[in-house]
This record gives sequence, structure tokens and C-alpha cells, in this order.
Amino acid sequence: MLDYALLDALAAVLREGSFERAARALHLTPSAVSQRVRLLEERLGQVLVVRSNPTRATPAGRALARHVEQVGLLEHELLAELPALAQGVKGRVTLPVAVNADSLASWFIAAAAEATADAPLLLDLSLDDQEHTAEWLRSGEVVAAVTALADPVPGCRSLPLGRLRYCATASPAFMQRHFGGGVNADTLAEAPSLTFNRRDRLQAQWIAQVLGHDLPTPTHWLPATQAFVDGCRAGLGWGMNIEPMVRPALARGELVELVPGQTLAVPLYWQHRRRALPVLEALSRAVLKAAAAVLEPLDAPAPRA
Repeated sequence: MLDYALLDALAAVLREGSFERAARALHLTPSAVSQRVRLLEERLGQVLVVRSNPTRATPAGRALARHVEQVGLLEHELLAELPALAQGVKGRVTLPVAVNADSLASWFIAAAAEATADAPLLLDLSLDDQEHTAEWLRSGEVVAAVTALADPVPGCRSLPLGRLRYCATASPAFMQRHFGGGVNADTLAEAPSLTFNRRDRLQAQWIAQVLGHDLPTPTHWLPATQAFVDGCRAGLGWGMNIEPMVRPALARGELVELVPGQTLAVPLYWQHRRRALPVLEALSRAVLKAAAAVLEPLDAPAPRA
């Protein structure tokens, strides 16, 4: 039989990233948490936690942590169906969710706030590129994700959210300095761009859309959505910014489009585990509502360039 006191300690260490923070979350001493994890490892005969900063799970530790998460969700569902069992039981359920940074910056927070306002729900958000968040679902590390993948991950439902539109923007001074002769292969090859991280392909996709072929460009690495807007406004480089976020700056003339009307639309989907847990269904409803307020419908015609 599994000892859930030991498993809860393991899950807390992996969730919190250290034995000290896990101890605070569990209202135990760090030594007590360490002893529980060590005892679990001794019983199973293998290492479950890599003692690094932050702590990391071994494959076996990750599997056990997923099991604890699933048990917690099932218990929450049972207590909702049988309120008598909930007498004297306190606590919140934590849902691990993967989301891309631009959705988090533009509309996802509204969904999170609505879903958690009147529910005993906490969110554990992991950031990744929309092209890769589905990998978190496949691995079982999250129960839901905002993703660019339309086809459902095995065991999941896929719901369309809409298109997040991006504009290639820069400051007027940057445009004059780097694109005085026009936006073409030669000028794009010399003008610094802004790239979120090594997985960010938006700039490359826009260039391929405009030129019809790939083109390497010099880049500043800038891993923050608001910093993209600020960096473009300051003349650091040109970048692909979320259209709703730069609309006011474009209207004021603080930013201009590299090629007017030549935007890039990224379709987004909400994928979540098929099991209809009430808290997950509530989060899904809030996500669909918040996305509809900001994103373009997927069946709407794209604006003409």
C-alpha cells in the first residue's frame, strides 16, 4: 500500500522546488519532510528527487507526483458529490496548466481570476511556447494547456479559442535608421530583431510570409511580453507584438508596422484532460469566455493586407 503522507511530502518538494518551502506548505519541519522523502525512496529502492536548486524529479518521482495530483483531483470531485464527507476537510485543489507567455499577458489572467474567485482552486502555471505546451500534456505534467495544436493529445479534448494576431512593429526612429530604403531581404538581414527564447519562431514565420523564404537575422533575446513592446518603443529592435497590446502605441505613432497590414495570426486551442472534473470544467468555461473577448474567431476571415 502507498503511504500518502510520504507521497504528499514528495509532491510538495517537487511542486515547491525545495525541502524548506515544502515544509512551510505542509506545516512541518524541513527535516521531517526530508525524512519522509528518504523513507519513500528507501521503500521503493530508488531516488525520487534530485537534490538540486530547485529540486527536480527523477522519472519515478515524476510518475508518483502525477499520481498524487490525480488522487487529489478525484478526492475533490468526490467531496463535491458527497458534501457530508467534506465536514472538517479543508484545502484547495491545485491544477497544473501550461500556457504561452503572450496569452498570459493578454487574456489568460482574466480567466484565472474568474475561475478561482469562488472555488477552492489554485493554479500552477508553466510557461512555454504555444507550439510546445502540448508536450506538457503528453508527459502528464499538466492537466490543461493553451496550445497551437488543434489535434487532441491522447486522452484530451481540444476546444478552439481563436486567433492571436501579431504585428511586426518598431519605433519610427528605428524604421528610419534601418528601413529607410524599404523592408526587404537586405535590410531585414541587418536590422536587429527581438526574440523571446530559442523556441520562438514568430519573427522567422513573419519573414517567410513576407519574403517567401527564411532569412537569419541578428537578434536580442528578450524573454518577456511587455519588454517586447518596451524594447520596440525604445528602438532596441523590431519584434512581433500582440496586436491588442500595441494598438494604442500604433494609434499614437509611437510604433509603426514594418509592412502595414502584414500581420501574423496564430490559432490557439484549449486542451484538457477528458475526465470531467468540476474545477477543470469551471476553468475551461472561464478560459473560453476570456479568450472570446480578446481573440479573433477562428472562422472569421483574416483582414486584408
